[in-house]
Amino acid sequence: MPAESISMRKLKEILRLKYEAKLSHRKIGTSLSISPGTVSTYVNRAKLMGIEEWPLPPIWDDIKLNKCFLQTKIQPRTAIPLPNWSQFNSQLKGKGVTKQLLWQEYVERNATNHYSYPQMCRIYKDWLSRQQPSMRQIHKYGEKLFIDYCGPTIPIVNPQTGEFRGAQIFVAVMGGTNFTFAEATLSQQLEDWVMSHVRAFEFLGAIPDIIVPDNLRSATTRACKYDPDLNPTYQQLAAHYNVAIIPARPLRPKDKAKAENGVLIVERWIMAVLRHETFYSLTQLNQRVSQLLVKLNTKPFQKLPGNRTTEFNTHELPAMRPLPRHAYQYTYIKKVKVNVDYHIEVNKHYYSVPYGLLKKQVEAHVSDKTVKLYYQNQCIAQHLRSIRIGGYSTQVEHMPKAHQDYAKWTPDRLKQWASTLGEYVSQWVDYQLHSKAHPQQSYKVCFGLLSLNKVYSKERLNAACQRALDTGGYRLANVKIILKKNLDQEKREPKQIDLLADIKHDNVRGQNYYH
Repeated sequence: MPAESISMRKLKEILRLKYEAKLSHRKIGTSLSISPGTVSTYVNRAKLMGIEEWPLPPIWDDIKLNKCFLQTKIQPRTAIPLPNWSQFNSQLKGKGVTKQLLWQEYVERNATNHYSYPQMCRIYKDWLSRQQPSMRQIHKYGEKLFIDYCGPTIPIVNPQTGEFRGAQIFVAVMGGTNFTFAEATLSQQLEDWVMSHVRAFEFLGAIPDIIVPDNLRSATTRACKYDPDLNPTYQQLAAHYNVAIIPARPLRPKDKAKAENGVLIVERWIMAVLRHETFYSLTQLNQRVSQLLVKLNTKPFQKLPGNRTTEFNTHELPAMRPLPRHAYQYTYIKKVKVNVDYHIEVNKHYYSVPYGLLKKQVEAHVSDKTVKLYYQNQCIAQHLRSIRIGGYSTQVEHMPKAHQDYAKWTPDRLKQWASTLGEYVSQWVDYQLHSKAHPQQSYKVCFGLLSLNKVYSKERLNAACQRALDTGGYRLANVKIILKKNLDQEKREPKQIDLLADIKHDNVRGQNYYH
């Protein structure tokens, strides 16, 4: 695989699994769907550059890693000849013939260009697994946790409406002892999927080295037989618990035979038992699942001593790693594009980012309380999460300079400016600020009025506002016409006194009756 084809996320995952998870190059390659040789290439290059730890030192940001690792051409090596595997396999069946002997003969034939013994064994194993007969898998204690969902669902009845909703049954099985975890969730969506993993780890009380999930949509963003892309949220879970994720290939149930058998056992020993019971909540259903799960794991083996629980506690649990000190917090990761107003949209609410990132793609990490925004793996903004649909969360430092100056204006500041130009200017501005649901909606028209002071004296502007208030001219255009036609300078007729205003009689209506 050429260096250019590896993403930055996958490169950093190689370094994390190497130096933090302490996995072999073969397991790292399997987890990330790349060859062990590619893993070795980048690990060796990292050593030459002084990188032998995780997390990375602060000097190694994404830009520097991209330049040093991904933009460097890798010289192709000369093809190494392989043994004829059909002859190799048939000769291996001969009495006294070993793989070590056949490898030595292979080296003699290819003295200057050959594979090492471990490499040859790995390639032979891969070739053998592709042959028609199935190969029995032997699982080490504490190494793999197999994940899947049951096909059938269990109905939950809404006590108010009587409607049914099918609950999904999540199943996790340890590879070494078949120790099983199961729970009900309302869906197979990403949050339910991830949090079921968290509860499975808490049930086990420890962490395996590898998770083998199905190639379902919640686990992968692109289902592929040999190179599935993990969902970023799911990958963050793996980083928190320091586990490797190796999704099963589509339409290859043998990749997760343990999970398939675990699902079958859960369907028989839990779901079949519950088929005549009625549940009105997810909590009630999970309480019954937990009770039956204890019976399933303590059910004696038919041909071996003990049960799943005793075998797990004796052999598998000591081989696993302890739970992390800090609890996992679900964080949904979403790729979003910065709009022209330097905001991004998350759940129909808008959050600001630095205006220099217009039209760039950023990652939004959404938790229960915060929204963190990342560009090239650098945190560029952080907001408190809001559920107000259509609302905006804007930080002043994210705005351009001109917008920052505009944002500093307040109703009190506008009133103070208007009061310096005259009493009637202040009344006109005050009316505008109170005429809208939000004062900010009146800022533009107020700025337009106050800027007229650059052209007209404050005496004329004040007189124009007085005439506009008397005649109901509350639009900016009304004030401009008064000033343009010099109506503010005309001598105004004194207001007529209503002589009948003080007379109270049913037959006397007064002048206001005709307005």
